[in-house]
Amino acid sequence: MNFSHDAKLNELAAKVEAGERLSFDEGVALFATDDLPALAKLADTMRRRLHGLTTYYNVNRHFNYTNICYADCKFCGFYRTPRQADAYTHNIQDSLRIAGEAVREGATELHIVGGLNTKLPFSYYTDLLSSLKREYPRLHLKAFTMVELDHMARFYKMADEEVINQLMRAGMDSCPGGGAEIFREPTRSMICTHKTGGERWLELSGKAHAAGLKTNATMLYGHIESTEDRVDHFIQLREQQDRSGGFQCFIPLAFYPPGTQLSHLPGPSGVDSLKTIAVSRLMLDNFPHIKAYWVMLGKQLAQVALHFGANDLDGTITEGGELTESYSVEANNEVKISKQEIVALIKDAGFEAVERDTLYNPVVRETAAA
Repeated sequence: MNFSHDAKLNELAAKVEAGERLSFDEGVALFATDDLPALAKLADTMRRRLHGLTTYYNVNRHFNYTNICYADCKFCGFYRTPRQADAYTHNIQDSLRIAGEAVREGATELHIVGGLNTKLPFSYYTDLLSSLKREYPRLHLKAFTMVELDHMARFYKMADEEVINQLMRAGMDSCPGGGAEIFREPTRSMICTHKTGGERWLELSGKAHAAGLKTNATMLYGHIESTEDRVDHFIQLREQQDRSGGFQCFIPLAFYPPGTQLSHLPGPSGVDSLKTIAVSRLMLDNFPHIKAYWVMLGKQLAQVALHFGANDLDGTITEGGELTESYSVEANNEVKISKQEIVALIKDAGFEAVERDTLYNPVVRETAAA
């Protein structure tokens, strides 16, 4: 019995069933298929083989410590120059206040990222981490992308390993996956001329993994990149994972044009987003988790994406994530979802909701005695 009306998809389905790795050309072929239900079934088969019905979420909060940045990426609606009226840099008291609110709301993770601000000393970052860890020792600090680590190493003239080790000693528990964008040239230089190169991003990920850190990885799609750019991105991530093994989760990020230098573009369609989730699950055979990031997909499309290979919806986010808000497709840039709502989204899709911590350990909440 044929899996699909697409002969190539039937051929690839046999490879996936046999646990064989897909090639670059096969990844391009997956994107080319017009049989969306068959592609979904193939990715869902792999997802269920890895995770069954388990779908993860966490209770977290985003904290963007500064929006001042010199890397004027064309896709970014977040960065500001120091002289702009709405430029900001949070002090330690601000960070402690936001972390305290997050802890009271049950957050297990604080996601810390920001712009590349040349006015800050390196001690700003270590003091930020150590203060947060001192006040809230059980809060997992997922902090600083590879782009931020690269900036620190170059700007403060420190070895990569020294930057990573000092941040870890101060309290950094893991790293988020931002800044990967699209690795392949010339596309990368066309959208983020002044940002860390793709090879450097991967190199720093390897060094973070060597230091014992778990990290994530992203890909920004739906702008000027080609299908070949996307598949190349998957393969470069897969090869780095073969080398260093520290990636936990892949997060496809749907480009949100409003407020950017690429605002004339339409952004990805729903079908394109679902295809991207599915192909990432099939190509990234050594990545444990694929995330349907509801903030950028929208809640309903993220829910459907659970049938296209995703097994994680991210978290409750809560207010305070300026960077997240600038990319949100939700009405009125609403980036807060209750734990009850995210559980309902997962259950309504036919899956089992499991709260996790940042390292994908199930979270067991204490219940009040009857």
